[in-house]
Amino acid sequence: MKKIALSMILLLATSVAAFAQSDLQVLAVVKYNKSESITVKQLKTRAALYERQIGRSLSIDEKKDLLNLLIEEKLLLQAAQKEKISVADSDVDQTFAQTLSQQLGANVSEKELSDYIKKTQGVTLEELFLQQNGISVAEYKSNLKNQLLMQQYVMKTKQSEIEKITATNDEVKNFYEANSESFARADLMKLFMVIVPKGSAPESAKIKLNDYLNKYKEKKLSMDDIINQSSADNSGFQAGTFLVTKTETAAKAYDMNLQSLIFLYSQEEGYVSELQETSADYRFISVIKKYPKKFLDIMDEMQPDSGVIVYNYISALLTQQKQLNYLSQAANELSKSLNTEANVEYKKKDAALDKLLDWEN
Repeated sequence: MKKIALSMILLLATSVAAFAQSDLQVLAVVKYNKSESITVKQLKTRAALYERQIGRSLSIDEKKDLLNLLIEEKLLLQAAQKEKISVADSDVDQTFAQTLSQQLGANVSEKELSDYIKKTQGVTLEELFLQQNGISVAEYKSNLKNQLLMQQYVMKTKQSEIEKITATNDEVKNFYEANSESFARADLMKLFMVIVPKGSAPESAKIKLNDYLNKYKEKKLSMDDIINQSSADNSGFQAGTFLVTKTETAAKAYDMNLQSLIFLYSQEEGYVSELQETSADYRFISVIKKYPKKFLDIMDEMQPDSGVIVYNYISALLTQQKQLNYLSQAANELSKSLNTEANVEYKKKDAALDKLLDWEN
């Protein structure tokens, strides 16, 4: 029995060693700017990401396409390094947060998202990434950094061509006509708010807020005067204007409730509230201007006082889309132009490559 058991252990050890050796086998070497190998394990890792997304295993031909993609990515990265292009970690973090914000439909920082996930789902951001993507946040950011490096390289190489790409007048008008009903503006108010935090001296904060409220009502201080004073170092209070819709989300953003916003919208322009108290501050609010909801013409402003008209917004949107499409095409062309025998050495081909890529069997 001992001999059989020992034989089983030796057999298992041999199969594990063979599996590890297979994973470490080099499929190709990229040597445009330096020598970098692409192994079976690296290809498996990338294939697993794609398979998670599409919900099935990749075929051998699809794995070959993926191998070529990895090769061309390394070629572009090496070309970027040769051009001394770099991307700061802070830029990666910012892009990461922006990507998450777009997916959620709200501006959030990485910490805010992490706190929200922990509170609502009981897992950390790291654990969620591992569950959903099979990679860590650090690995995701590493991939994101590579994408930004390649993008910067293509933009630098093709800058003059990119600058020539703009949306045409007909493209803008056709887009507006096809989507005119989506260019609508909800009821809006322009509010002026002055806030004095309670801090450690709530009574002093109340007196200070009352002083500004009275001077504003008596026209001894204008809105601009108060805003300018709030900008001074150690002013101890905040003041400014903002556009707000009659929604629960907008109310919460300014520590108000929806009923308060509805009440303010029912008031005439020029209305000034009395002193209001929250758990953290004293404040007053004035209704500066009201904008009723409307469908926007192509030459209307997207938002009041923004200076951005619908036509220019559409033009910028379509121009960005056209430039991104060109960037994708240019990246493909550049990577293929670099994919030469001098820059890439394929270590496995034909039947030998097929055998390594058939790792499910």
